[in-house]
Amino acid sequence: MNTIKLNKENFEKTLNQSDCPVLVDFWAEWCGPCRMLGPVLDEIARESGDRATIAKVNIDEEPELASRFEVRSIPTLVVFRKGAEQDRLVGVVPKKTIVGKLQLN
Repeated sequence: MNTIKLNKENFEKTLNQSDCPVLVDFWAEWCGPCRMLGPVLDEIARESGDRATIAKVNIDEEPELASRFEVRSIPTLVVFRKGAEQDRLVGVVPKKTIVGKLQLN
């Protein structure tokens, strides 16, 4: 499974209908650290299968979502469970840290 692209049309539905944790990456095309983190998130998406959903929000295309979740710097990773924010990471963080926040074990 690969990462999915979220926008204001599918954001709520994706978060609320998921039985597994949803990791949302708030990023932008021009952000070097975001581009560094991208392959790591793709790898986590492949390895976690249906135990987690890895999603991306391009803040340039969806500024309302970035504002709603008070994203001040990117990359910002937000972990949701049953539609509610549970945890947040800012900046480039190790894969192990991200997987730990998803609690996939």
